[in-house]
Amino acid sequence: MKRRVVVTGLGLVTPVGNTVEDSWSAIMSGRSGVGYIQKFDTEKFSVRIAAEVKDFDPLSFIEKKEARKMGAFIHYAIAASDEALKDSGLAITGENDERVGTYISSGIGDFWAIEREHSKLLNEGPHRVSPFFIPSAIVNLAAGQVSIRTGAKGPISATATACSAGAHAIGDSFKIIQRDDADVMICGGAESAITPMSVAGFAAMRAMSTRNDDPVHASRPFERDRDGFVIGEGAGMMILEELETARARGAHIYAELVGYGNTADAFHITMPDETAAGPMRVMQMAMRDAGVTAEQVEYINAHGTSTPYNDKFETLAIKRAFGEHAYKLAVSSTKSMTGHLLGAAGGIEAVFSVLAITRDKLPPTINYVNPDPDCDLDYVPNEPREAHITYALSNSFGFGGTNAALLFKRYEE
Repeated sequence: MKRRVVVTGLGLVTPVGNTVEDSWSAIMSGRSGVGYIQKFDTEKFSVRIAAEVKDFDPLSFIEKKEARKMGAFIHYAIAASDEALKDSGLAITGENDERVGTYISSGIGDFWAIEREHSKLLNEGPHRVSPFFIPSAIVNLAAGQVSIRTGAKGPISATATACSAGAHAIGDSFKIIQRDDADVMICGGAESAITPMSVAGFAAMRAMSTRNDDPVHASRPFERDRDGFVIGEGAGMMILEELETARARGAHIYAELVGYGNTADAFHITMPDETAAGPMRVMQMAMRDAGVTAEQVEYINAHGTSTPYNDKFETLAIKRAFGEHAYKLAVSSTKSMTGHLLGAAGGIEAVFSVLAITRDKLPPTINYVNPDPDCDLDYVPNEPREAHITYALSNSFGFGGTNAALLFKRYEE
């Protein structure tokens, strides 16, 4: 008998809000977090827009001396983890600390630290490189810092599976609890990669929107005139807990995590497979893991990046995985408002999927004006929708052909 795993805490730092409630309110009102990049001078760049976190003060969460030793993605991870833990009501003590784990992923880590310290190396010499450069930049230090801060001594890990990283962290944490290696996992994704090198690199690949004259309408998943993704930043965290552990302490339970899929395209370093076989199989794997049929799933929070290829082939994958039921599903992309948070995307979108179940409302896909004949599903266009759903699926796909799917269920005793 598999151990049941439930969600007992949520935490967010996003381009549309620095808490769960602020972010959800913005999503439900269809407010875009995309604007002109403020972090650096974009005069020479072909892409001048991004979805930046706004009005965030790390010193509200971290002492100044310690904050200086951390990259921004770690700041976001700590803030979202603090919110999720407070929301869960979980106290980590000497009695349970070895049964609480930490799994926080990122696609890149702190790109800012890499660029800053490399500049110091070239211009001022090796003696000027900060001794905190490495621990501020490497991917696993978000999990490390949260573990140190909270005293969680259970399993600790981080994946760097590109834009699937946050979802893989949650899915792997689900399996850790199922196999009884932990009772609680602090898990999700964090990213802060809106930097000159990152933006220049993605722009060179022609992967990003160049709708510089109209930022709030630049991210338009599944829409005919989409021209690329908009890079975002932030963190999405949740507390996963073994059901009996949660019940014993009287925790509020948001939803149950019942299925997880992880597949590879084995096709190309950046391009999706035109047969959509990998994304199709990852959704089927999550449903098989949960023991549910395609007809039972009612909502998908899509990867939905607003790139021509992703949206076309994700639509095809949904059709292949769900058959005729694909046309009865509601599918939306919250990236239309948050932009694409890379390794943090799966974390925040898992939170939005859980909230869709608990709040009986489906997030919209904004900026949906002209339908694309290749994308002909119900994308919840422009306005949120009231809906009482039992199962919600969250998709995440990444470069290298890495795919993840998380299946959440309305909690029942």
